[in-house]
Amino acid sequence: MLARSAHATFTSLSKKRHICQSCLRRASRAPSTSTGRTLIQSRTLQTDDDAPFRKRLKDAAKTKRKREHASAGSTGDQNIGVNSRAAKWELTVGIEIHAELNTARKLFSSAATSISETPNTHVTLFDAALPGSQPHFQKETLIPALRAALALGCKIQPKSSFDRKHYFYQDQPAGYQITQYYEPFARDGHITLWPHDFPGGVSPEDGPVTIGIKQIQMEQDTAKTVHQPPSTHLIDFNRVSHPLIEIITLPQIHNPTTAAVCVRKIQMILKAVNAVTAGMEMGGLRADVNVSVRDRTAAAPGPGHSFYGISGLGQRTEIKNLASVKAIDDAIVAERNRQIDLLENGGVVEGETRGWALGSTTTKRLRGKEGEIDYRYMPDPDIAPVTIGPDLVQHLANTLPTLPDDNLRHLVAQEGGLLSTKDASTLLALDDGDRLDYYFDVIHHLRSTFPRKRKLLADLGKVTGNWVLMELGGLFKNQEWSAKRVPSDQLATIIAQVFDKQITRHTGKLLLSKKFEGDIRPIERIIADENLHLRPLSPQEYSDLAQSLLDEKPDMVKDITEKQQFGKVKWFVGQMMARSEEGTVEPETAEVVLRELLHLPPMEQK
Repeated sequence: MLARSAHATFTSLSKKRHICQSCLRRASRAPSTSTGRTLIQSRTLQTDDDAPFRKRLKDAAKTKRKREHASAGSTGDQNIGVNSRAAKWELTVGIEIHAELNTARKLFSSAATSISETPNTHVTLFDAALPGSQPHFQKETLIPALRAALALGCKIQPKSSFDRKHYFYQDQPAGYQITQYYEPFARDGHITLWPHDFPGGVSPEDGPVTIGIKQIQMEQDTAKTVHQPPSTHLIDFNRVSHPLIEIITLPQIHNPTTAAVCVRKIQMILKAVNAVTAGMEMGGLRADVNVSVRDRTAAAPGPGHSFYGISGLGQRTEIKNLASVKAIDDAIVAERNRQIDLLENGGVVEGETRGWALGSTTTKRLRGKEGEIDYRYMPDPDIAPVTIGPDLVQHLANTLPTLPDDNLRHLVAQEGGLLSTKDASTLLALDDGDRLDYYFDVIHHLRSTFPRKRKLLADLGKVTGNWVLMELGGLFKNQEWSAKRVPSDQLATIIAQVFDKQITRHTGKLLLSKKFEGDIRPIERIIADENLHLRPLSPQEYSDLAQSLLDEKPDMVKDITEKQQFGKVKWFVGQMMARSEEGTVEPETAEVVLRELLHLPPMEQK
């Protein structure tokens, strides 16, 4: 086996490898494992930590607005200290994102990729770095990498090559990692963060932020180390040579929140084009951040450090292996504060690699920062250069799936859409796209049910979005999303019944809750069995019920009419519904009657 493997490799070195459209057919076929099972190529990207992250940033935005409002009329020492420190020191961040590609085979061997298979069951001689074994570049692995690069606006290089990055650690059996240091396959891309990408639509930059991408390179993953205290370390070689891409941004980020949102959006884009296996929480995507600060007020600033044409930077430190967007935000804040404290006390920032643990208040030194000389980069003599045909690049560009920004524009601008940018971006971010698919399914059922109802069709996107995000989303607050809990056709039926005034909206919410809790009856059967059809009160009955409630609460009536606390009208509406039989009081009609009795202006038309 070794002789045949070596002969095949050395033969291939005499000519360049040309990647063309034929590899697309091979890329779609998954290899079989030694047990005869077919490897499943399509894996999902989760974003479990997004919800708390969004909530945290919303809270931060509220706090920021309150602080700014308070500082407008105050000159307290605390506000002065915070503002002066932020004005003096500029934070700069660059990010390196490592993402596992969604491929059937490893990068340099025919072994199948795996995530949770039995340890050391997907390993070839080369994966274990046995003497005499040679790498065999699997050209199919380039396809998802190219999709990722195109989605990030990169220029695909006609020729790329692989290099050896030397370092010695237990998870690196060969003593070096194969990567693309000198000639990566993609360069000069960018990503734009719009205000709607930030939770609550609050951008720290007060507008869109464009961040350059220096390059994207392919490289092999390392083995997985399983620690068994106190001193045993088990090595699983299944992950060795799993194809990775490393996305290197330019140091153009000046806010911790922007860095976190940048990684999250790149993750969304990689998922949208089916380039990656899994998200951060499953270890399929990891981020290293380079953090530096510089004194804006220095009278004669030195030349500082530079990176890819960007000069005047402070000494950077690298924080390794951040596994969530929250960790990225927190680690940057902690390292920024550490560096500022160090410099203000006369210290010097050292170039080093540091670590971060959730719940910590500061980063921790791991080792001195390696440079090019330490890694001893050299072209890999066993791997021929890779030539990428322009026909393949054009084909992938033409067939690239719709990107999140384009999806959002479609959701906001489509006929009958009328979704707000906030609701559209929320739909795109939730549940790995499953909630968006569900939303479209509900709309499809409603369009089939009411092909000629112009009013409903005009409000279709907004109405459906509200039910999917607010009403149904509220039921899933502490549970994992599943479209099976309330099938899309059943939610469409509920919306249709409310629109046709067959039931009240309150009844619709009740029906939704019943289906969510497992009632297997069709919506129409539940309505009939429990007599939930709308049976509206007469105008006189509405008026009598409203007047009796107003007579009971003269103090609240005074608050509404004299203090203009109009929100309390809603309380009376709720009481009218609570004191009436289900399906007899419509909230809109109840509010109209109450406003007439209270001599208030009519409700605004939505």
